[in-house]
Amino acid sequence: MKPYSEILEKIETFHELGETIQAAQFVLKEFGLENPNLKGFELREKAKPDYVLMTTEGEIGNPQIIRIPENTFEFEFILMLNLIAHEMVHVIQKSSKDCPQDRNEREWQAYYEMLFHKIFPQIPDAKPHQRKFFANKALEYYNRMEKDGELQKKYASQKAEIETLISGLK
Repeated sequence: MKPYSEILEKIETFHELGETIQAAQFVLKEFGLENPNLKGFELREKAKPDYVLMTTEGEIGNPQIIRIPENTFEFEFILMLNLIAHEMVHVIQKSSKDCPQDRNEREWQAYYEMLFHKIFPQIPDAKPHQRKFFANKALEYYNRMEKDGELQKKYASQKAEIETLISGLK
């Protein structure tokens, strides 16, 4: 992987040239996020400072498209990197017929990855307040699962990890 400062410089250059998709593809390569089930990126409307929407779209078992805001790289880079990694978890999930059918489980897995980087270990941690937000979103999806049901039992130890993380974040 290139030095972080060099990566940021390259991202800024892509952004200045209006090459958001090329910047996103560069990010995939540099941070080990590539997956053969990703068909590519498409642009969506500009994000607002308080709301950045990225989505993974496509039928389960078919190649996926990630839609990112045209101004993705105007925002804090590590946050955007974590959001792209979240979407790449969905790409992986949807690559197989074994894809979790429950949306709450899919989101739980993606938010857990944003916190602990088990699939994508090269992704740096977001700022503590952002990690706290991700942790609370994960817990929100956990709580939407059937109370004391199969999924909550499956993820109970990960839930405990997240609760421990939250208690350590300022």
